[in-house]
Amino acid sequence: MERIQKLFELLAGISAEEDARLARAKAIFEAPSPDVSALQIPACWRRKQRIGQRA
Repeated sequence: MERIQKLFELLAGISAEEDARLARAKAIFEAPSPDVSALQIPACWRRKQRIGQRA
């Protein structure tokens, strides 16, 4: 099956560089997105309190 796919790619003009570029793009854009649930809380509530603290 892979052999048939390779032959088709040769006929269609898909090069190994294009295949590698597609693989890199998939690796980048299919990666899990960062957890942004902490950003649902306003930034002023996420910051540590600095008033009243002694150094």
